[in-house]
Amino acid sequence: MRYIRPLSMEDAVGQLAGSPGTAAILAGGSDLLVRMKGGFIEPDLIVDIKAIDGLGEIRETAEGFSIGAAVSCALMGESPALNREWPGVVEAAKLIGSKQVQGRCTIVGNLCNASPAADSVPALVAAGARALIVGPGGRRTVAVEAVPTGPGKTSLAKGEIIEAILLDRRAPRSGDAYLRFIPRTEMDIAVVSAGVNLTLDEQGVVKSARVALGAVAPTVLLVEEAAEALIGRKLDEAALERLAKVCSGACRPIDDKRGTVEFRRKVAGVLARRAATTAHARAGGK
Repeated sequence: MRYIRPLSMEDAVGQLAGSPGTAAILAGGSDLLVRMKGGFIEPDLIVDIKAIDGLGEIRETAEGFSIGAAVSCALMGESPALNREWPGVVEAAKLIGSKQVQGRCTIVGNLCNASPAADSVPALVAAGARALIVGPGGRRTVAVEAVPTGPGKTSLAKGEIIEAILLDRRAPRSGDAYLRFIPRTEMDIAVVSAGVNLTLDEQGVVKSARVALGAVAPTVLLVEEAAEALIGRKLDEAALERLAKVCSGACRPIDDKRGTVEFRRKVAGVLARRAATTAHARAGGK
């Protein structure tokens, strides 16, 4: 096994692209090191990206935010601007593992681990986040929901690295929220989760929305019909009931020891409704 700590993205990409065996990227290591210790993987090459300039920074621009691949979830929680603009994304990041884990883990790692139950991903999908990918062919930007293709699988090609997560500047009267259900009070894997992001007009009518569900399908679901249930309406009881019904119907869950299909479908509707109510309040709705 080889371990390298490149100082540039070009070097990291070249090393990954030229590796003849299996390669892994080390940022926080909260997934990678656990899987290695458990004997699930044994990479031939580990590329530690933490020394690459800019990857450990949250950058705020006129267009929005760029969250580097090595930014810890704890650092996100310490950013006043990010908390103000995207509280739902931050609250999702702050639910990953324990306080100690949050000091190391990253939302890019959470995304690339490709678990259907990943906490940060539904919030990012609801937020319309994009992944900035660097590879042998240059840079490209894709929607976050296009990265995971199934449990443990991504659309990244050999040699490609996600450099940053991009979030747009918030429109006025906008809000987002993330909620999950877990069996324990903390430090557990989501049985069901929901992220909602919406924008209101001056009359309090929803003019745009995105709704995402986690742990109810092989990948996080962007439920467009759920957004349509909200757009053009005030967030009254009828709209919330329609949202809950659509989200329950969109689920494709499995039965396992942590929850049944019926339970997950029911909870998906409940969480989507509650997350929408919180997002609505954050947007200034009454």
